[in-house]
Amino acid sequence: MAKKNANNEDVLNDEDFLEGEVEASEEWLQDDSDEMEGQLAVDVYQTKDNIVIKAPIAGVKPDQIDISVSDDMLTLRGERVDEKEVDREHYYVQECYWGAFSRSIILPVATVAEEAKASLKDGVLTVTIPKAAQDKVKKISVQAMS
Repeated sequence: MAKKNANNEDVLNDEDFLEGEVEASEEWLQDDSDEMEGQLAVDVYQTKDNIVIKAPIAGVKPDQIDISVSDDMLTLRGERVDEKEVDREHYYVQECYWGAFSRSIILPVATVAEEAKASLKDGVLTVTIPKAAQDKVKKISVQAMS
């Protein structure tokens, strides 16, 4: 049975695992450390005044996220750090991505990058960038001429 640490979280020890390695007959658990950075899934939408980008980014602290906006591109970068609580040979499935990630998004309209804001709540990063004035839609009524 796992012991508890000072924060009352389970701490796994070698005796918590079966002896020997998990037999893997397929290549589903291979070392992908030489591959490119992971990518974030994002939602991008607009309101009347802003472009909003949302990305699930659980396990990353705000100071580990780098956000940059240049011209018509927003780039999110960061890294999820694996705490290596369990040795690799004890996994049957490991789908969570650990390591560096980045995502670049072409912004659909001109924005005011200097006024962009970002927040992280419940593992979801939200970036809000105001639209430039010329891209706001203004309705023009047509008047009949006699």
